[in-house]
Amino acid sequence: MKDVKQETLTDTVAFRLGTLGAITAELFAERLAAHGLKPKHAGLMALLASGAAASQQDIARTMRVTPSLVVGLADHLEELGAVGRERDSGDRRRQILTLTDRGRELLALCTATANAIDEELTAALDEPLRAALRAALAELAVRAGLPG
Repeated sequence: MKDVKQETLTDTVAFRLGTLGAITAELFAERLAAHGLKPKHAGLMALLASGAAASQQDIARTMRVTPSLVVGLADHLEELGAVGRERDSGDRRRQILTLTDRGRELLALCTATANAIDEELTAALDEPLRAALRAALAELAVRAGLPG
């Protein structure tokens, strides 16, 4: 029988991803706050840019948040001129969100911010290790139903 090493809590992927995720999320949130945005605003704009969802109900389902949170996020983004709202011609009860030119500018800013954080976090890794990390995280994201 083969000896199996018992991992400690801090050796687990769950603990490491959770801890690093919390640190990264806090850093991202701090940097976006300087522009009046939160990470969920960035997520909503990215979702609109991808074309994966447009109605507030679909967005809530995809983002795994309550519809009321999407309304609040959309209200703020609309105040910034980042999104527009239209009634769905097929169902007047539904609101369709669209990303505006200003929204695309803000999304580019969010992307640049995330890229800068990526560089900081992975600075000590060589390129093959960075590529392996990106590939593993993309696979985990797809399996969780997120964009890869």
